[in-house]
Formats: sequence, C-alpha cells, structure tokens
Amino acid sequence: MSSGLIPDDIIEAVLKHHDIVDVIGKYVHLSKHGRNMKGLCPFHSEKSPSFNVNPEKQIYKCFGCGVGGHVIRFIQEIEGYTFGEAVRHLAEEANIAFEWEQRTPEQAERQQEKEQIIKGHEFAAKLYHYFMGNTAEGKHALDYLRSRGFTDSLIDTFQIGYAPARWDFLASYLEKREFPMPLMEKGALVAAKSSGGYVDKFRDRIMFPIRDAKGQVIAFAGRTMGNEQPKYLNSPETALFRKSKVLYNFHAARAEIKRTSRIVLFEGYADVIKAWSAGVHNAVGGMGTALTEDHALLMRRNAEQVVLCYDGDDAGQSAAFKNLGMLLKAGLDVKIAMLPNRLDPDDYIEKYGPDRFRTEIVEGAVPPEKFKLLHLRRNFNLQDNEAKLRYVRTAIREVIATIESPTGREHYLKELASEFSAISSFESMKQEMHEIREQHQKKQRYGDNNDISWNNVRNDGTDSAPLPKLRPAYDKAERHLLYVMMHDRDVAELVQQRLGETFNEEAHAALAAYLYAYYAQGFEPDASRYMATLQDDRLERLASSILMTESDQGINPQVLEDYMRQIDKHRQQQAIERLEEERIRVEKSGDAIGAARIAIEIIALKNQLKAM
Repeated sequence: MSSGLIPDDIIEAVLKHHDIVDVIGKYVHLSKHGRNMKGLCPFHSEKSPSFNVNPEKQIYKCFGCGVGGHVIRFIQEIEGYTFGEAVRHLAEEANIAFEWEQRTPEQAERQQEKEQIIKGHEFAAKLYHYFMGNTAEGKHALDYLRSRGFTDSLIDTFQIGYAPARWDFLASYLEKREFPMPLMEKGALVAAKSSGGYVDKFRDRIMFPIRDAKGQVIAFAGRTMGNEQPKYLNSPETALFRKSKVLYNFHAARAEIKRTSRIVLFEGYADVIKAWSAGVHNAVGGMGTALTEDHALLMRRNAEQVVLCYDGDDAGQSAAFKNLGMLLKAGLDVKIAMLPNRLDPDDYIEKYGPDRFRTEIVEGAVPPEKFKLLHLRRNFNLQDNEAKLRYVRTAIREVIATIESPTGREHYLKELASEFSAISSFESMKQEMHEIREQHQKKQRYGDNNDISWNNVRNDGTDSAPLPKLRPAYDKAERHLLYVMMHDRDVAELVQQRLGETFNEEAHAALAAYLYAYYAQGFEPDASRYMATLQDDRLERLASSILMTESDQGINPQVLEDYMRQIDKHRQQQAIERLEEERIRVEKSGDAIGAARIAIEIIALKNQLKAM
C-alpha cells in the first residue's frame, strides 16, 4: 500500500531508521516514566507534562491537547511540513536514497517560488554586506558600527550590511542577475512603481539579515543611523516571514540552547549580537514586536529555562513584566536579568565587560516573584510611610498570596516583613495573606474563575485534573478490539469476518478498514507503520490514543467474543430505536397496517437482542 506517490519501501526505511525518542528528543526534553517517555507538550502550553512517547510502539500521544501519531506525523506537526515533505526530510537525514514526485504542479510551483525568493534574500544580504565593507559610499555605515563597538569579526559573523540611500540599488542588481522581479516584490525585497519598474524597500539603513531555523535569509531589519523614525524597520510579513514565529539568531544559538537547555531572550538585534560577543551563545531576540504564544512554544520546545534580558529602563522592564506571564504559562522556568542604572545590555557590556555581564546579569537573574516585587516598587514613593503601607499590602495581594509553594510564600513574606518591620509585623502580614487566599478560594468555589492563577488548584496545592470521560460499553469494546487487532493479524481477520467495517463509531470503522487493507498488503503488526498509512490527523490521533490507553490484558477468545457481541447489541439497539421513530411517524400519518408491520419487526429484533 503506497502512501500517495511515496514508495512503501522508503516509508518503511524511514520509520526503521529513526527512533521516535531520538527525533522527538531534539525538540522536547523527555524523561523516563514507566514504559513511556514523558515531557511538556511542544504543541500547547502546559505546566505538568502530558506528552507521552512510547519507544516500543514508536508513537506519541498528548493527553492534554490530543495530538498523536508516529515519527513522520511529529515532523509534519512540528515543522509545518506536508506528509511528503516530512518523509523527504527524514530520508535526507538518514541518507536514504529516494525518488518520487511528491508535489502537485501547483505545489511544485509554490515551492519553486519560495526557493527563488530565498535566493533573492541571500543575494541581497551578500550585496549589502559587500557594499558596506568595500565601497567609499558604505564606509560611513561601517564606521558607525565600529563606533558602537561592533568588531569586523562580529559584522562578518552576522553578515551585517548597508542599504545605500538610492531608490533602486538592490532592484537594479536583481534585474541584472535576472531574478524574477514580481517574485522579488512578493518577497518584499522591492516595490513596484506605478510608472513601471521597481524600487528598493530599504534605503540608507544598516541591514541585519533575519534567518529561519535552517539559517536561510528570509527577511531584513533595517536600522537608521540618525534620528529618523522608525529606528528599526522590519520586512513586512510574507509567505516566508512570520514575525510571530521567528526569533532572531535562533538558527545560530540552537546548539548552545540544546547544550544548556536555556535561552537568553533580548529585545533587539544589537543586544543579541553584543551578548554573542560576550560569550552568551544561547542569545536570541524578538522581532521588535510583542512576544507571541508561538514564540513561547518555540522556546519551550528547545529549552527548559528562559532568561529575560530586557533594557533596564521603564519600557524594558514593563515589556519583561508583560511577557513573563506568557512564558510561565508555556511551562518555562523563567528568570529575569536585572540591569542597574536603567542600562541596556549593550551599554552594560561596554561599561563593565563581558565577564561581569555573564556572571552578574545572566547568571544572577532573579526568579519571577522577586522580579514582580521589584517591578511593583517602581509605582510607590517608598520615602512616604503611607505609600510604604500601600506597597506592602499590594505586594501581599498581587504577588506573595499567588505563590503556590507555601515555602515560597513564607520566604518572600519574611523578606518583606524584614524590610518594612516599622510598618507591620510578620504575623500581621501572614494573617492578611491568609485572608486574601481564603477569599480567592471562596470565589473559586462559587464559580468565579477570573483569576487564572488560582484555577485547578486543590487544597493541597497540587493541580487538579479533569474527571475522565465515561465511555459507553460499546465504545470501550470497539477500542479494546481495535487495540488487539493492531497487534494481532489473526484477530483482525476474525473481526473482519464477523463484523467487517460495521463498527458503531464511524472513526473506529475507518481505522478497521485501513487495518484490513494494511494486513492485505502482507504487512506484519507494526503500530507506527500502520499509522503511516492513515495520513489523516484525526484518525492518527485516535489510533495513538487507543494504542496508549488500552491494553490486551486478559484478552482471550471469550473476551473477544464478548466485545463483538457488545458491538452487535448496540447496533441492534440503534436499529430498534430508528424503527420506533419510523413506527410513530407512520402511525401519525394514519397508516395503522404499516405501523403494525414495523411493530412486528421491532419485536423480532428485540427477541434477537435478548438472545445475544
């Protein structure tokens, strides 16, 4: 059974070569949990791990968001590939020779367009870089960077360049090199003039190439050297460039991120580059826009901890405060670097040197609770006793009372009481904190869920899990049966003879049909290989759920017979219910004889049901 136009032997070779734990382990930190490996799901935000990988069956399943499948499906989901692209990616990694036509003509055309746009960006990056370093017109830009502490080595490493103050500098070179200009416009390198021809998107700016996870240039950030606004101008969004999904320098930082399981997140490009020069090689930056959930999930897939290293001024600290909640929600361990005297990272490195930046700022980053208290202080004049009291009460209510750990609450409360002993005693503060927590818990009991920090928390402080959904008997029977069928060809053949595809649940019937076809091709039981034939997200999720949650414990011929009888009984009950509805409809229409015939049929079916 070929999956589309991809030969079966290639799919089989890919699945045999790639161990699912190794592949997923590149994206998710996994730890042993019984027979499975477990970690935080890379597809949704969570604090407690619900993402399971089964090494024996070579499948994964998240019991939080429901995703599941085999190694090819995982690469599809995590990289945004089609099935064919995921197989090709895994085949290339394994040096498996392949040859197939995986794209429709339209898909092939789109792919060719993307490749051309990337080539245009790569050419532009080289041109801007060369122009700055090798022409008299670009020298003032090079001198500007050097005056800001950028060494020639850094400029080369990050391929920083300069777009001259000309209308068609890049456009003319692209045309000379016979790049398709409508595509270059589509890629936002140039803009079409109403009178014909093209003009550059960037003029008289320092150019920072923005690269994707593979290191390919997909966009630019242009920085002015004067007071013009905006200071930074990013490429607009294109098919290649989505600001909400890209982190600056991620491609280069990835190895160090994997080694340390830590990301140091900066606001701007210059800060990332200066941090890199200071030896912080797990440095990444935002795109000059708000941090998004996609950014948070990208970081969570690759690291356990994020150090927020934003500017020390009010704007930078407010941005850190705003982004802190999103990163915590994504399940990351977050620390916040505290820069003194309102300095930004670039200034601090210049003033105090790289060693102090690494040891005192990055390594000395504080936990979220400490940062929140320090951030809160900015709103109060602590020279005034009344303001001190307001700060203490606000700190207890908004920060300390929300800490889940009793030890953590006590620690920060003692710190607060020690500093403001003249305002209030430790015992008074503790009493106030308990009252606040009790109020929150009462609101929670009466259905006020506005404060998410108190949601799903039991009295013992542990997360409360939702109650498992109760399945009807026939549904459980079908799932158990499918589980055994996926592991035993003989059972599958028996069920095919008895039930065929007449499962009560449509999705179960589809899984059975695929399974019959899979075995008909001569394949042996292999969960991962079977799931690769489905190529349907909904069915793969269902199959992975069945394979992860059901078991063959206690299975024997009598149990199998009971399962099939249960399925038959439900089908019979459904048929009786449909006939009852039909009888009522016919009776209401005045056809007494027709209604009587249906009633006789119902009695016969009920007798059959009793005999089951």
